[in-house]
This record gives sequence, C-alpha cells and structure tokens, in this order.
Amino acid sequence: MSAHRRKISVRWFAAGGAAAFAGILGIAMLLTNTGSACAAPPSTTLKTGKATFYDLAGTSGNCSFEVPADDLYVALGPDQYAEGTACGAYLDVTGPKGKVRVKVFDKCPECAAGHLDLSRTAYKKIGAEIDGIIPIKYKLVTNPSTPAPISVRIKEGASQYWFAARIDNHANLLSSVKVSSGGGSFKSAYRTDFNYWIIDAGAGSGPYKLKITDVYGNSATVSGIKMSPGSVQKTSTRITGGSGTVTEKTTATTTAPAAKATTSAPATKAKASASASAVATTTAPPAPATEATTTGPVTDQPLVDLAAAEQSAKSSC
Repeated sequence: MSAHRRKISVRWFAAGGAAAFAGILGIAMLLTNTGSACAAPPSTTLKTGKATFYDLAGTSGNCSFEVPADDLYVALGPDQYAEGTACGAYLDVTGPKGKVRVKVFDKCPECAAGHLDLSRTAYKKIGAEIDGIIPIKYKLVTNPSTPAPISVRIKEGASQYWFAARIDNHANLLSSVKVSSGGGSFKSAYRTDFNYWIIDAGAGSGPYKLKITDVYGNSATVSGIKMSPGSVQKTSTRITGGSGTVTEKTTATTTAPAAKATTSAPATKAKASASASAVATTTAPPAPATEATTTGPVTDQPLVDLAAAEQSAKSSC
C-alpha cells in the first residue's frame, strides 16, 4: 500500500508552533534512533510517552477503517502498529488536561514506540494545541465498548478466486479469521499491513461464514456475508466478553456511502508524523439474515494482563 504524506498544521504553526518545531524534530529523531527493534502492539501495562497531532486528508488511514464518528483515533509507529496487528484496538491516553480513548486507525512511519500521533480532536481533549507535543501515559483497553457491532467489508477487486475482507468493531486485538463458503470447510486468512484478511486462492463464491477470534480466545461467527466488493455488511454481533456462549440471530445489512476510493492511490495527511493507505467505504444491497455466535458479555477491563495476547500477536520479541 502506498504511504500518505503529512504536513505541519498551518494553524498550529501560526499559533506559535514555529519555536517548538525544531524541538519536535529533535525529539522525533531521538525517538526514531532509540526505538525498539521488537515490534509488538501496545499492552495494558501503563506506559509513558509523547503525543503529537495530525489532520487526516482523505477518507482512511493504514487500517482501512472509516473515520470514527467521534473523530477520536491514533496513529502508531511501526513497532507498535506491528504490521496491522494493532488495528481496531483502543488506547486510553492521559495528558496534561485529562484522558481520552482512541481507536488505533493509522500508522506513523517516523514515530518510535511511545510516540502517539493523535487526531487533532483527541489531542485537544488532553493537551493545548499550541504546545504541539505533550507528555502522556497510555495503555491498551481490554474488552472496550464499540460504537457498533461487527461489520465486514469486502475489498474492491475481490472475487471467488481472491478473498479479502476487513473486520471492524472487534474491540480487542484479533488473532485469527477463518472463512468458509457455502457450508464448506474453513480456510485460514492472513492479515495484511493495511488490515485486510486475505485468502490468495479464494474462498469460493459465497455466501460466507467468518469465524473471528481475538487474542483472549473470544470468538464470533457471522454468516450470510456476500461477495459484494466495496460494501460494508453490518451485523448485530459483538465479540468481546468473558465466559459462556451466547447464540443470537443477526441481520447483515450493507451501507451506501457516496464515493469509492482506490486502495493504492496515495493521500495526504496534514501535520508532522505519519502515513496511511487510502481505502474508503462503499455500498451494496441488503444482505440476508445471519447467525452469529459470540463468547461472553461485553465488558471494559483496562487492567487485564496481556501477556498471552502479546505472545500470540503477529510480531513479537
């Protein structure tokens, strides 16, 4: 996927950021030179770091998600982005003015571990915009609430011969996605840096059943997913939870945003520190009823140990 460029926010620079700009560059270089060689997503252990902000120019970041309705998101450096492993997780970030919860949405190529590049909206909730860079504490949230149930987006160019799907609103870090077509056996998909799950040989013509499992072993199975490239197919299934199994009937529907975006064309971000790959949402006709199985109730436990999760992450020490 091609990288997005970012530039300094004009408003931030005019407001007094010029004096701090050289300092930011120096800190960015220091962080880059001292970054960890081991790629792994953030953990639930409270960490200290730095935060900057940027404005997204385009419709999506490297994780290929739509911009959250609350505009609260974060770009992580390559180590913590971990080739897409961190996509869709949530971080609690505390700064001088308070705390904000953000969705992992993007990659910041020049950010070392501990350097979080927040959306401008998120940054302003915890720091003064004129500062440009602020000290923070942050941690991964376990079993966070999501704004909607699981959705599946089939990528443009996908077919029965090449399967590609993006999973959203899964809450925790994902460990695996398996796909079956027409009642056949499940095939394992692999995750790309731009957060699509791929089966190069295809998964058949559908409709598809997807078994989605997170790093804690919580699992949900959604069925009735169509080969409808460019469409977001929504369900009423949530994956987070503790013990027990709940089976429920869900209905998969599709949304119809106004425009499509290519997956390889670069886009531009405004401000100093990340890149992204442009992928947008599109539309499709309604999908059939689906049957989903989830594991446990939705909870919000930010202090749960992530040792097992980190061991199962794609990129680990």
